Amino acid sequence: MKPCAFIYHRPSGLPEALALLAAHAPTGGRVLAGGQSLVPMMAYRMAQPSHLIDINHIATLQGAAMQNGALVIGTTTRHAAFKTGICPGPLGAMLGFVSSHIAHGPIRNRGTFGGSLANADPASEWCLVMVTLGGRVMLQHASGTRMVAAGDFFTGVMATALADDEMLTEAHLPWGQGDQWGFYEISRRAGDYALAMCLVVYRLDNGLMRDVRLGIGGAEATPRRLAAAEAILAGQAPTGPNFIQAADAAAAMLKPMTDHNVTALFRRDLVRAAVRRALHHSLNHE
Repeated sequence: MKPCAFIYHRPSGLPEALALLAAHAPTGGRVLAGGQSLVPMMAYRMAQPSHLIDINHIATLQGAAMQNGALVIGTTTRHAAFKTGICPGPLGAMLGFVSSHIAHGPIRNRGTFGGSLANADPASEWCLVMVTLGGRVMLQHASGTRMVAAGDFFTGVMATALADDEMLTEAHLPWGQGDQWGFYEISRRAGDYALAMCLVVYRLDNGLMRDVRLGIGGAEATPRRLAAAEAILAGQAPTGPNFIQAADAAAAMLKPMTDHNVTALFRRDLVRAAVRRALHHSLNHE
């Protein structure tokens, strides 16, 4: 199929883009970033924007830099930019590893960090990262700006707190949790949507886990941290029995989705495996 007719806009700066969005959002105007989700939806006429506002040429929305202990990521920063370490240290290494699980090479070359957050697919790796690390997103419209915590931004399957006339312009990703991290994703084939995934971050203090953050994605309508699993791990040694106990707790508190791929019961087991393997990965990144 082919998309419906639309008017294409190519603003040269953010103020122009926000003005265009304010003018056309009430009649179906949409922002085009990487287009890896929106364009296929337009082709199938699942989305029919009357105006398309292309923000790819706005330089201030590209790239990432450390500011006040957080990595500030421009909304049109490509997934591929994270491959070689977009920042030094464990955070850059973790983001590079996670980015390698996003779809396939051509999509990583074109898809954007902010576009992934705004699309809010439950299987999005970046949405999981934002929630687990306690990230925030900057939402701008023609007359102001607001910051929203990632945990409040994602409200359901492909649903967010983003208003029609707002644009997600930045993501703020803090890093103060420690040097240990682990990530594991389960999908049918490499590049397929995640059926379940887990990200864990903590610091080691005299051989014990502290400041534990453990999040799951791909299993529920939105990513979230699992407090019960974190509590089991906090103050304990990173050992197999503790990992199994935390994985069992994570599976028990889950509210898994059922879809055409897997049942809720099977997805619960996948989460149990993903949590356990992410924890083991935190000890060995090879």
